[in-house]
Amino acid sequence: MKSIIFKSVLFVTIALLSVMGAMAQRIIKGTVYKEGEPAAGITVEAHRGGGTTMMTSFDGLYEVEADAKTKWVKFTFIDESKRYIMEENSGDNIDFYFDGIKPAGNSGKGGVNLKSIEELIKEQDFDFMNELSLYQEFEKQNDYKSALPHWEKLYNGYPKSTKNLYIHGVKFYKDLLNKASTLEEKEKNLKSMMEVYDKRIKNFQERGSVLGRKSVSWLEHYMNNEDVSFEDKKEGFKSGYEWLKESAELEGDETEIAVIALLMNVSTQLYKFGELPKEEIVKNYEFCTSTLNQKLNIDGEINVEEINTVLDFVDIVFTKSGAADCDALISIYEPQFEENSDDIKFITIMLQRLRRAKCDESELFNKATDRQYELEPSAEAAFNMARRNINRDPEKAKEYYMQAMEQETDEELLSTYYYEYGLFIYAKEQALQEARTYARKALEINSKYCEALILIGDIYIAASPNYGESDFEKSTVFWLVVDYYNRAARASNDCIADASKKASDYKEYFPGKEDVFFQGLSESESYKIGGWINETTKVRF
Repeated sequence: MKSIIFKSVLFVTIALLSVMGAMAQRIIKGTVYKEGEPAAGITVEAHRGGGTTMMTSFDGLYEVEADAKTKWVKFTFIDESKRYIMEENSGDNIDFYFDGIKPAGNSGKGGVNLKSIEELIKEQDFDFMNELSLYQEFEKQNDYKSALPHWEKLYNGYPKSTKNLYIHGVKFYKDLLNKASTLEEKEKNLKSMMEVYDKRIKNFQERGSVLGRKSVSWLEHYMNNEDVSFEDKKEGFKSGYEWLKESAELEGDETEIAVIALLMNVSTQLYKFGELPKEEIVKNYEFCTSTLNQKLNIDGEINVEEINTVLDFVDIVFTKSGAADCDALISIYEPQFEENSDDIKFITIMLQRLRRAKCDESELFNKATDRQYELEPSAEAAFNMARRNINRDPEKAKEYYMQAMEQETDEELLSTYYYEYGLFIYAKEQALQEARTYARKALEINSKYCEALILIGDIYIAASPNYGESDFEKSTVFWLVVDYYNRAARASNDCIADASKKASDYKEYFPGKEDVFFQGLSESESYKIGGWINETTKVRF
């Protein structure tokens, strides 16, 4: 019985396969044209073709499976689709004109003239020369509207004549995009601009650099257009990122600075969207920084200030991305440190980045700190040595902090040293008055140093048990404590969450309403906290 069933199933299967094979025997092929020439990037699919599709290359040729009952062939370019409806007399060779423009047939392949500008002028091609003169004159006058019709004739009919056609074409469509009043108009002009870039690559190569510029134009639209939905923006970022990545892979050390900055920016955005893994962000960071540093070492004319600005930008974007944790940074810098252990500039920058990411307990930080101090015992090197010795040798740490503060001339760095030394002696020695002195020194340089404001609040909490004679007097210190936490929250977004929580928590320690009235005080009245604290606050309940 099993044998009979098996044979029956086998027979049915063979029969079905035979039918399917017969139905798929028809092959439809031809050439797709756009703007009078073979078109690349057109996806072709036949009705009842088994779901198979193909995309045309630069020759525009296609070949798809179909069957006797196929009703249509669909041609898609980006998000625009068109169908060729099959008729009884339709053969298997079908040329399709996507925009309705047929090749002229007498102007060479695809109905266009593929000669260079030098050849055309030598041959005295007056049609070309006349249109070129008109479009260039209007372009010089910034009359892009009048230039466009003449430019289009050259763009469509003489695509290999001059690279300037594509440079100016991007300019024209960017102008139209910026002036467009609706999202639909903007996207139409953006699409045309992208086609200009693609056609330039086809006719003049330079794929790496042109893809980079294409991605910059594309991403400008998605970054700066508030009308674009979040989902469309995310998809736009993904497309732009792929072009940026390919451009960087092709160009290597020659990658343009704008492309480098955008590659780092867009990849971190996609990481935050959950579209890229942390490892790819780290890889991009390594590429961006190494490429920019390579540019600094090139002989000849370079814009050092611009490169350093982008280096700082890449560093900040990476640090704030969420991907720059200790493990990531150490994996980047450990092998580099072995190769650059005599390069004081490299070591200094590396230590700054490790410190920002709170990696100062790592072995790499310790080794690099020692090496930095050996090479150049500067104020910053002494500061790093102090940090290294906080837990190992506090007395040694104090010596290094003092050296750093005495030597430093940069005000911003000095404020950091003052704050951190104040925090150190507060935590290690409970030297409250001295710690406050250094916190105040930091605030004299930077009045919005929110961490220093929080530190003073913390110092006053530690001082409260020893202030005054009564519980009431001790509790009044918390008015001042909350003042400092509120100031910290207002000073910087970096501290707003921590400072606001502290302010909320310590309001509970304010004197009670009855106690305040019993002391003959009223709400909002000024109140002096005496002793070494010696500050004025306001009465609150």
